[in-house]
Amino acid sequence: MENLTLGTSKGGLGLNCSMSGRHNIVFTLVPVVYSCNFVIGIVGNSMVVAVIYRYMKLRSVANVFVLNLAISDLTFLITLPLWATFTAAGYHWPFGSLLCKASAGLAIFNLYTSIFFLTALSIDRYLAIVHPVRSRRRRTLLYARLTCIFIWVFAFLLSAPTALSRDVHQMGNSSSTLCAVVHRGELIHLLISLSVMKSVLGFVVPFLIIITCYCLIGRALLGARGGLRKSVRSREDEVLRMLAAAVLAFFVCWAPHQVFYFVELLVVSGVVDNCKVVDVIDTALPFTICLAYFNSCVNPILYSFVGHNFRKNLLQLLRCRPGTDEGRQSLSSKMNSLSHRATEILHLTGSKKSTVTA
Repeated sequence: MENLTLGTSKGGLGLNCSMSGRHNIVFTLVPVVYSCNFVIGIVGNSMVVAVIYRYMKLRSVANVFVLNLAISDLTFLITLPLWATFTAAGYHWPFGSLLCKASAGLAIFNLYTSIFFLTALSIDRYLAIVHPVRSRRRRTLLYARLTCIFIWVFAFLLSAPTALSRDVHQMGNSSSTLCAVVHRGELIHLLISLSVMKSVLGFVVPFLIIITCYCLIGRALLGARGGLRKSVRSREDEVLRMLAAAVLAFFVCWAPHQVFYFVELLVVSGVVDNCKVVDVIDTALPFTICLAYFNSCVNPILYSFVGHNFRKNLLQLLRCRPGTDEGRQSLSSKMNSLSHRATEILHLTGSKKSTVTA
């Protein structure tokens, strides 16, 4: 699994809890959840890629980020059958060293790319809504593509140490093998560094940026409510609900895993040396990983499937109907279309204030 510190003993400093986390519920339920995530995620993200490519095209910055986000999720989801088999077999990895390194690297790679693209989307929405005029020159397709290239390269560099440190290890005298990093004294500092980097760059910093962007967007929209018509206010509320749902999904999917991962970091570093705590962590952590991986399934729902235009064009795709020029021009993700409406709201309110001041 994506857990970096799975090994034959926990703590690496003399604590031996070799039977921790060996619970039938993990080996039975987690593979089922992984399989569901795989099916839902592959279908959902594949439809996002197909609809954007065939109908929506890459004509907006938001579409570029959403497409790359879906591709990022797809590259990770193809490894879930391997992790499901690994867990169902009682943490036995039968696929060899190369797939062990590649799968572990792709798991962390997706963690970074997914969160970075969500962050880029949040920053783009902030610029489009709060600073529509000043950001027009920078919010171009060229900048969006360059940003995507930077995210892919940066995420690859951040995930490379995980892929290199993972390998297949024999479990004592048994024939069972693990895809993990066995705790040794010389590797303990590497494990701690990777864990801290994962928590800071993969959760804390992006989450603070996303929250800041959405708070500024919300403040700007709330400040523009005063003289708006009821129909316009409903559109504004829809924008706020979308942004709130995105933040909530991000937090709900990743926060539990980060909390348990931090406690596991304390175990690895030797701060916590209680086998009961280790048992709880090893039992709960796989389920928090399932929840975190479910974020790859939620993204298509949040950023595309709730949009009327997306549903309409998805039906066209399923019926193999070509999109009309009018339909292609109007197509966009829900966040993108609503952000343009919000920009019009802010312009309208600004014009009214200028008239009153004059």
